[in-house]
Amino acid sequence: MVNRRPPSRFGANSLSVKLSMLISAVCLIAGVFAAALMLKSEERQLIYEEYSELKRVSSQAVVQFSQYLDLKTSLAEQANIVVTKQLFTESTLLHDKPITLINENKREFRSTAKNGLSAAYLPAETLTQSDRRLFSQSESLWNIIAPPLLQDFFNFYLVTTRNFVRIAPPNILLNNSPNKALFSTHALPLLREELNPTREAIWSRVHFDTVWNKWVISILVPLYDSDEYLGFTGTDVELKTLLSHLPAPDSRQGFVIFDQQGHIIAAPNLRVKRSENSVTSGKAISIPALNNVIESALLVKLPEFQDEFTLDGEGHIINIQQLKQLDWYIGVYKKRDSALSALEELKVKFFGLFLLYALFVALLLHQVLYQLVLGRINLLVNAVVGFGRGQWDMPSMPSSNDEIGQLNASFNDMSEEIKKLVTGLNQRITEKEIAEKAANRLSKAVSFSGTAVVITNEYFQIEYVNPKMLEMTGFEESHFLSAPLLSIISKEMAILVDDIDIDLRSRNYWRGDTMLAGSDPKPIWVSLSISPIREDGGQISSYVASAQDISFVKESQRKMEELAYFDTLTGLANRTFFRMQLRKSMALAERGHYAFALFYFDLDEFKRINDTLGHDAGDRLLVEVAERLKLRLRSEDTIARLGGDEFAVLLSGIDKRENAMEVAHIIQRTLNKPIKLGNNEVIVSASIGITMAPFDSKEEEQLLKHADLAMYEAKAKGRNTFHFYSQELDAAANERLYIENELRQAIKAKQFTLFYQPQVDCKTMHIVGYEALIRWKHPEKGMIPPTKFIPIAEATGLIVELGVWVLEEACLFSMRLQRQGRSGNMSINLSARQFKDAHLINEISDVLQRTQMPAEKLHLELTESMLMGDVEAAITQLHQMKDLGVGLSIDDFGTGYSSLSYLKRFPVDTLKVDRSFVKDIPADSNDMEITAAIIAMAQKLNLQVVAEGVETKEQVAFLKRNNCYIVQGYYYSPPLPEHEIEIFRSQLQDSAGN
Repeated sequence: MVNRRPPSRFGANSLSVKLSMLISAVCLIAGVFAAALMLKSEERQLIYEEYSELKRVSSQAVVQFSQYLDLKTSLAEQANIVVTKQLFTESTLLHDKPITLINENKREFRSTAKNGLSAAYLPAETLTQSDRRLFSQSESLWNIIAPPLLQDFFNFYLVTTRNFVRIAPPNILLNNSPNKALFSTHALPLLREELNPTREAIWSRVHFDTVWNKWVISILVPLYDSDEYLGFTGTDVELKTLLSHLPAPDSRQGFVIFDQQGHIIAAPNLRVKRSENSVTSGKAISIPALNNVIESALLVKLPEFQDEFTLDGEGHIINIQQLKQLDWYIGVYKKRDSALSALEELKVKFFGLFLLYALFVALLLHQVLYQLVLGRINLLVNAVVGFGRGQWDMPSMPSSNDEIGQLNASFNDMSEEIKKLVTGLNQRITEKEIAEKAANRLSKAVSFSGTAVVITNEYFQIEYVNPKMLEMTGFEESHFLSAPLLSIISKEMAILVDDIDIDLRSRNYWRGDTMLAGSDPKPIWVSLSISPIREDGGQISSYVASAQDISFVKESQRKMEELAYFDTLTGLANRTFFRMQLRKSMALAERGHYAFALFYFDLDEFKRINDTLGHDAGDRLLVEVAERLKLRLRSEDTIARLGGDEFAVLLSGIDKRENAMEVAHIIQRTLNKPIKLGNNEVIVSASIGITMAPFDSKEEEQLLKHADLAMYEAKAKGRNTFHFYSQELDAAANERLYIENELRQAIKAKQFTLFYQPQVDCKTMHIVGYEALIRWKHPEKGMIPPTKFIPIAEATGLIVELGVWVLEEACLFSMRLQRQGRSGNMSINLSARQFKDAHLINEISDVLQRTQMPAEKLHLELTESMLMGDVEAAITQLHQMKDLGVGLSIDDFGTGYSSLSYLKRFPVDTLKVDRSFVKDIPADSNDMEITAAIIAMAQKLNLQVVAEGVETKEQVAFLKRNNCYIVQGYYYSPPLPEHEIEIFRSQLQDSAGN
């Protein structure tokens, strides 16, 4: 027998161990590789989700911040509209008030409001009247609009192209010269129409205010009158205040803001400091880790950009959104590791699990090599035990055609089914946890929101209100629950409720401005939005309403509208609002079955009251007139103050003249009642022009012209009356226009001549002087009466040029008489326009010098009304005339505002008794007494007396008895041309000899 040696277990064990170790290593490497791929995919998914979250946060920040910027821009533009209307379009709405101007270095003027609210500055050596008015009126306007504006802005200022500055608060102008770089901003092309054709507001770059030591940003609105650029209005917002309106990211996130030039404006989470030139130089705030990200974002110029960067050795991800209003970019970032922290823990667990798996496989293989059957059974038993303990990641059992393989296959099928069930259950649990967290986050966001939120069921019954809604309305939560959604709207907006209900039931959506019902009677204006909440199938399950408080905005708009459409003194509608109402009435009239009357009037003698009692008294008079009109006229009628003492009334539903006449009588009776102004009592009247629409005209401008013509006709009829428009008024206006045009040609063509009315000494029957009277002989119309062309020449200013010609021609005639040995005294009438002309004294002196006329032979005649406006200025002007040596006469004495206290101060030589007192002598004893009193008074004052309009011998006899011997009138001679003067002299001497 051959003894056989049993096989060596050591060799078999060595081979199986090596094989098992090799297989274990391959399994371990494959598992690690598969795990790495899986973890890498999971990492990309987590980073993508974090980018999406950052995009949502940055988008929300941009949207909310843009709404805030739009609100600020709207307020700045409304303020600009008010400044344009008040200071440059309707300058009469605000009265000039005296202000104190400081001119320290003779090159600039400053003023500070008495209440310290604002200050103004203008670099100039002298001030024009327009400049003074701008100083005064801008101060009054700033007193009104600055307080509400300073609640929204750091300051508010106006800068014109002439470098006039008005600013509130006034600190920048109190001690230092204005910063030229700040207040010359209108030189920038961006404010001009070439680069800003829409004339919209412009946000400036961030800059450092050296007066307040704060970083600010400006809203600049160009200011235009028609198409002329006048400057701009500006408001500043503190950068700190502006940035505080950005939604704050959560504690794991940070944000950075930079501009188009790459200058970092704010990075609060990075704890960096800025210097005074930080924004302009771009060096004070420098974050090297962000420089590449900022350069890349500016290079691609996309509305959105996302990237990664490393800061302090840690990786970060960032999403950047563009803020178009300011040309800024807002980036929200967070640490990359914070997003992957959960993944790192998973990696540790995952690799540990795979390590255990590899060791288990090695042992299993080792057992298979030695015990093929028992090992497979043990493996299956262990797998079942492990699976029962929740080890779901165990590998599938090997299958074969034998019983164990079939058993393994059945186990594999069972384990797969169980894994799917467990995996689905885990996924549902995870989704539920995520949904609960999201719902909890949304619930807290709604509860702590600054916007009032109401949630209803599908039938619009309220189920939830957040604390902000309770705070705004003052109601308890029980007041709202189960109540209809539209019950939150104030009863004052009842007319709007039906429209909202229709929109919600037809479109399931509504958005607009309305008022909420509250426990406080003070109105709560909100921007209300109602939207549906839909389930996955599209069915509406509830509605959400959000209300943003805009009460302050509405109040500001109301104040702006009052300034824009109502007179600040009387509270009546202004010219702008009146024209709007007139257009509406004209549109209604064009549709038929509607008529109205337009009253156009001003107060008679208002200027006299204003000049004598002062502007404050004039203002009180206008207020009283406005109150009386509002009390006497209907609420549906439009009463407007157009400027100064001009008023207009739109009377709706007036289609007959009789009704309009009744209203005119009511206005006259209302105004004729005495008005108490301090210690004085005055009575005013009105000259009213009336036109009927649509009968007189169907055009707006034509109707206004008709009312104006009718008013001036009422004034011409003697004032304190009314006049209806007629076609004859148009003819008269056309005639005036014709005369005005022909008058200019007549001056150039020298169509004028002078007639002379002798002044006769009725005792000696000698001519002692002449009054020069102008005549116009038109080449086609013949002689045109002075009563037609003199008022037009006065109104157009042509009387000044005409007066110089009359003065020189009369002096030349006087010199011809003097050379003949005749009396050369010459009286010439001065018009009110001539008397106010600044060159009058020089013109008189030049004419006297050119004609060699002795000054004492020239007598200038002035009316009382010319002297009673500014009495002190008139006295100064009269003394300057007397210094030339000429004589002065008061013409038409007794018909104006005669005042002995003023008369004794006027350096006059002669009084001329008006023809209205002379013509009824001796029939009217009153005229006789008045004439005798005037003659006696003049003699007591050592004044010469001349009587005008003498036409009968009885009048001459009366004047002789009262020691008035110099007479002028048709009794002796009408005005004569020069060539007939000698004939009259001969006839006068013959009658004296007889």
